[in-house]
Amino acid sequence: MFIQTEATPNPATLKFLPGRVVLPEGTFEARDATGAERSPLASALFAVPGVSGVYFGHDFISVTKADGVNEWPQVKPAVLGAIMDHFQSGRPVLDANAVLEEDDTEEFYDEADHDTVATIKDLLETRVRPAVAGDGGDITFRGYRDGIVYLEMKGACSGCPSSTATLRQGVQNLFRHFLPAVREVQAI
Repeated sequence: MFIQTEATPNPATLKFLPGRVVLPEGTFEARDATGAERSPLASALFAVPGVSGVYFGHDFISVTKADGVNEWPQVKPAVLGAIMDHFQSGRPVLDANAVLEEDDTEEFYDEADHDTVATIKDLLETRVRPAVAGDGGDITFRGYRDGIVYLEMKGACSGCPSSTATLRQGVQNLFRHFLPAVREVQAI
C-alpha cells in the first residue's frame, strides 16, 4: 500500500492520501482521544505520540500534531504505519454506530432567507468545499442571520493561520459577488 502525503496551509497538519475511499459519504473529526473512540482508525492515530487531531474526508485523512511536540519528520512515519496497519487489517474506519459530523449540528436561518441560504449552500458545495478539501479540510454552513454567514472550519482549516484570510478574501468576496445581501462571513 502506498500512501501519499501533502502539506497543507496549516503547518501543524499533514494530509494523507491512502489511495482509496476513507469515508464514502460525510466527514469525521476527532479533536481528542475521547472523540476518536468512535473510529478504530482515529483511535490508532491518537495512539501516536504528538497527534492532537484527525479529520477524515472522502479520500483523505488530515492529521494535526500538537504544538511543542516532535516535528513532522519524527511523527510522520508512525502516522503512516498506523494508517497502513488499519487498512491492511480490514477493520472499518468508523464504528457502525458512529454519527458523521454533518448530522451533529443544526442550521439556523429565517425561513424568509431560504433562497439566499440555498445559493450560499450551492456556492459552498460547488466552489468552496472542493478547494478546501484539496487543502485537507472542510467548511460547512451553520447559519445565516442579518447578512452574516456562519461557517464551520474543520480538519486542516481549523486553527490554520491562513483560515481567516480564506474566509475574508475568498469566501466572503465570492458570496458578496453573487449575493449582495451578504455583509460578512464568520467562523464559528
